[in-house]
Order: sequence, then C-alpha cells, then structure tokens
Amino acid sequence: MFRLLSLELHKLLLNRTSKILIFISFILPFFVIILSSLKINVFGFFTLELGELGVFNFPIIWHLTTFFASQFKFFFAIVVVSMIGNEYSNKTLKQNLIDGLSKKEFILSKFYTIVFFSLVSTVLIGLISLFIGLYYSSYNEFNIIIKETIFLVAYFVKLVGFFSLCLFFGMLIKRSAFALAFLFVLYIFEWIVFGLMAWKLEVNTAEKIQNFFPLKSMYNLIEQPFQRIAITKFPDKTQLAYDYAVHWYEISIVLIWTALFIFWSYFLLKKRDL
Repeated sequence: MFRLLSLELHKLLLNRTSKILIFISFILPFFVIILSSLKINVFGFFTLELGELGVFNFPIIWHLTTFFASQFKFFFAIVVVSMIGNEYSNKTLKQNLIDGLSKKEFILSKFYTIVFFSLVSTVLIGLISLFIGLYYSSYNEFNIIIKETIFLVAYFVKLVGFFSLCLFFGMLIKRSAFALAFLFVLYIFEWIVFGLMAWKLEVNTAEKIQNFFPLKSMYNLIEQPFQRIAITKFPDKTQLAYDYAVHWYEISIVLIWTALFIFWSYFLLKKRDL
C-alpha cells in the first residue's frame, strides 16, 4: 500500500499544476477561520460578529465546518481526473504496466491517494474546528466537545465517495475536462429522473428513491446547517425542525457506491485495449 501511495504522490508532486491545486484544496478550509472572525458592519448601527452569535459552539461547529469545507472538494476533484488524463496523454499508464505494475495495483494506487488526501483534509478540518470551538464555544465539557464528531466521519466518507466517482469518470472518459463535465451531467440526470418519478409516483416515494442516487446520497451525509442554526436562535419555530443527523445507512449507501466506482474503474482498465 505504501509503495503504491508513494509512487502516486511522487507523480503528483512532479506536476506543477497538481501541486498548485493540492495546495489550494488544503488552504481553502482555513477560510472557515476567516469566517469565524468576520465582523460585518450593519449600516454603521452595529457590528455583527459571527463568532459571538454562538454558531461556533460545540457540538454544532462540527456540522457547520464540515458542510462548508465539503463545498471546496471540486479543486481536488480536478487533481483526481487529471491523474487519469495525464496517464493516458503522457503514456505513463502503459509504461507503468510494462514496468511490472498490475492493473489492479494501478487502480489501487489512485484509490490510496484519494483516501490519503481525504484523511489529511479530514484531520485538518477537525483541528480547525476544534481550535475555533475552544476559542468561541460557551461549552468546554469533554462530552459536549466530542459530541457529533461523527460529522468528521461523514466528511471523510463523502470525500472518498466523490473522488472515487471522479476517478471512475476519469477512467471512462480519459479526458479531464470531459470527465468533470460528466459530474454536471450526472447531477442534471439525477434531477430529471427524480422529476419523472415524482410525476409518476408520489413525491415522498420519489424522494426516498432519489436518496440512493450517487450525488444525492453524498449530499445527504451532511445536510445544510442553516435551519439548525435558526432553531437554536428561535426554539419556538418548530416548523424549522428537520433531520440533520448522520445516519449509518447514509454512510453505507455512499460506501457501496464507492466500492462500485472503484470496481468499475478496474473493470474498464482491465477490458480496455491500451
């Protein structure tokens, strides 16, 4: 595993574009710190400081930061599809196979890289959230601090699943730009299918089926936190209540899709004439 990972990291670090994109993808989560210290002057009447509103209290901060950090995943997605596109354009894929790397090891090297960067990103956003929470949170009890850290697990699974999808599209299309375009095509396709199901079936039934779609299932791992924040400020607004928790079955759905994307990537490579 470490041999395959080091091989892939060596390739990425030799590519200037990949290095820049990796750097950007790791720097962007730090914007959460900027968000926490943001002060907004409201027409000169008063200053609104987000950190003082309680939105960075434990345990809600785990939900808030993982949701915002997950919006930056597109930058490393470019790296993932570029890993495949460069292999085909530079003929390094064929050379690696000639040098003794099996097709299974080739796919695993990409997957290990995805897991590695997803893990690093998760640890990074976890530390950022912890430090911001310790600074702003009104609660410092250990049980409250670690409560809902399951959002970090959801964040990690979400990244691995999304990047595995990018890997599959990279293998399918073999061109970085077209592979990224297919992400938007899949997003539109999922909503078209949902619309057709909602037309033929009940909306609730269509929504339940939609939750099994790849992109939708990944989104479901970390629901938007805005309603939750509103509930903490207006507890009497019961109509704002919604299920924001991370559920084991949601994680299972994404893990199944991840396994399928990796298997399909291997299947394509195995059957394709290089």
